[in-house]
Amino acid sequence: MQARKKYVLLGLCTCCWLLLYYWGGLQERLLGLLTHRRGEVVRPWPNWLDRDLLPGYADQAELQNAGGPGDSPRQRRQSWAGIYKDSRCRMDTCFDFARCQGQSSFRVYIYPPEKGERVSESYRKILTSVVESRYFTSDPREACLFVLGIDTLDRDQLSTQFVPNMDERIRGYPLWNDGRNHVIFNLYSGTWPNYTEDLGFNVGQAILAKASLNTEHFRPGFDISIPLFSKEHPQKGGERGWLVRNTVPPRRKYLLMFKGKRYLTGIGSDTRNALHHIHNGKDIVSLTTCRHGKDWEKHKDARCDHDNQEYERFDYQELLHNSTFCLVPRGRRLGSFRFLESLQAACIPVLLSNGWELPFSDVIQWNQAVIEGDERLLLQVPSTVRAVGTDRVLALRQRTQMLWEAYFSSVDKIVLTTLEIIKDRVNSHISRNKFMWNALPGGLLVLPEYSTHLAHYPFYYLNLGKPVQKPTRRHLNQFGVHAVIVCVLVWVSCQIIILWNSEKPPPHRSKWPPMPVPLIITDGRRKTSSRFLPNAAIETEAVLSLDEDTVLLTSEINFAFHVWQSFPERIVGYPPRSHFWDPVKKAWGYTSKWTNEYSIVLTGAAFYHRYYHHLFSHYLPSSLRALVDRTSNCEDILMNFLVSSVTHLPPIKVAQRKQYKEMPILQGTKMAPWANPEHFTQRQECVNTFASWFGYMPLVHSQFRLDPVLFKDHVSVLRKRYKDLERV
Repeated sequence: MQARKKYVLLGLCTCCWLLLYYWGGLQERLLGLLTHRRGEVVRPWPNWLDRDLLPGYADQAELQNAGGPGDSPRQRRQSWAGIYKDSRCRMDTCFDFARCQGQSSFRVYIYPPEKGERVSESYRKILTSVVESRYFTSDPREACLFVLGIDTLDRDQLSTQFVPNMDERIRGYPLWNDGRNHVIFNLYSGTWPNYTEDLGFNVGQAILAKASLNTEHFRPGFDISIPLFSKEHPQKGGERGWLVRNTVPPRRKYLLMFKGKRYLTGIGSDTRNALHHIHNGKDIVSLTTCRHGKDWEKHKDARCDHDNQEYERFDYQELLHNSTFCLVPRGRRLGSFRFLESLQAACIPVLLSNGWELPFSDVIQWNQAVIEGDERLLLQVPSTVRAVGTDRVLALRQRTQMLWEAYFSSVDKIVLTTLEIIKDRVNSHISRNKFMWNALPGGLLVLPEYSTHLAHYPFYYLNLGKPVQKPTRRHLNQFGVHAVIVCVLVWVSCQIIILWNSEKPPPHRSKWPPMPVPLIITDGRRKTSSRFLPNAAIETEAVLSLDEDTVLLTSEINFAFHVWQSFPERIVGYPPRSHFWDPVKKAWGYTSKWTNEYSIVLTGAAFYHRYYHHLFSHYLPSSLRALVDRTSNCEDILMNFLVSSVTHLPPIKVAQRKQYKEMPILQGTKMAPWANPEHFTQRQECVNTFASWFGYMPLVHSQFRLDPVLFKDHVSVLRKRYKDLERV
């Protein structure tokens, strides 16, 4: 009985299947006969390429021939294989480490430009950044890395900046060697309609420093993804981030925003054509316009007029300043100018660019600064950003500012970050770890030649929970009033280093007064900047720098050191100075007037961390140190510029006795440098020269002064630890 039921059901299913097949085939033949008479093509089911169903897209033939998203994975792999013939390159297979050996192992050479060579403004900035870096060499025999003098930034064949015949030209370079040890910078590749990543020439085994890199053919540990930046991007310095204070709660007027172009046809149009779906005009503003290009009206769809009208209602800068999240959808290529704009504005980027290898992804932890969305799940973006908690929003916004100021605010920083990443690969045994790259002050200001241990830098004490050791009062009392240039404070013992810059030779060691601590005398007659050169004798973290005419009590030094223990990344000292902007001269000015505001603490009496000796000698260009040595002036101002550029904070002034001043000039002695009338003029010029090199004014004004507890309070002196500071 059960078997009979099974056979009956099987027979019914077979009959139904035959009927469906028969009537479906008959219907297809009838439709074919009808359409054949009218010369039309009828599709019984709607196709995704229907122009009527998807207005604003390209026609069927155009999309089928355009490549890009419509290509199969096999077709894409075949096209990329023709472009990237050395897709398996890694540093150990396509880089010659033998060229990078020696004392000055990492040097970069730029091929001289040919006569009449056209170079874009952006590429000129890149070359300038390399030339002004500490790695540049004019001798190719010293070079570890080579940069082409030919502009390779724009490889779109329709661009006016496209340089033809690249293969023929680079093969003429005797050092090309199939691209080994070469780095090629590129912002735009491919052309209409598919915008492949073809550079139009064989890059061989060269490292690509490229914008809009796709993860499918990005060579990890070899290529470097860089951000897409405009020709207006500053050479140096750059504007600060827009997050001037942490507002709580950190959310702004608008939750999510985008304002930009909408492509009616071609690659990238599918993502931007769908952005209007999430626009509500209230807390989510997603605006697009098709009014761009020469013949946009030929391709306009039914939404264009309404979109254009809505587009004009909102100001882009106002949206940037007042939005918590910023959409960063792909354009024709994977990268977008919106990325850097949102980083600067502290507007958390929400990425809609599937397959984009983010800039400097080898070293930057982007999950701490951006939210990566999926182009296919656009409608889920609003609910995703609404679910981000307040503490997470604040952390993301703070991270955008750190990354912007450390790596992206200028072309200089983008180029130097690229070079430093390559250098870390070459010298992997002395390289930065990811914490150094992703914590303040950033990887560019942490030189691994100094140390690879976090505890040796002044920036990470708080992160590591590391206390600064406290010396005993006995050790501090050993300083007294000594005529020293540099005095080094040691945790368990003390040593004094005298930098002798007099024309007369120093007296014999037997003629110096007896001291319970080691005394080291070094020759400082050649260079004024030598007081800040790294010295192997300095084994401690704190350095107390004193001029020969400085008079301080041990209690003053004691208190200043205790203050420095809480602020080891800053200069802590006594004599303040300040800078100001002169609107008449349109230049920076320098003043020594004692006011409630200051931006400089002179290193003639100040504590700072010994790492700044290394930065002063190896980070700053030789031209600035040469200026200091030539004028025998301004080394203290330059050190303040350096430290403030690292910390973005002012120095700290501590309390001092009222009668503290420079020692009077004795009759018959040589006039002190600060008493020379030209001394002040030189310092004015130095301030402007230094600001020009940094690209901005790093000095920060402050009205902050630290005094001891009960300082000048009307209480018993027995309750005061630093009572000597109140003596007049």
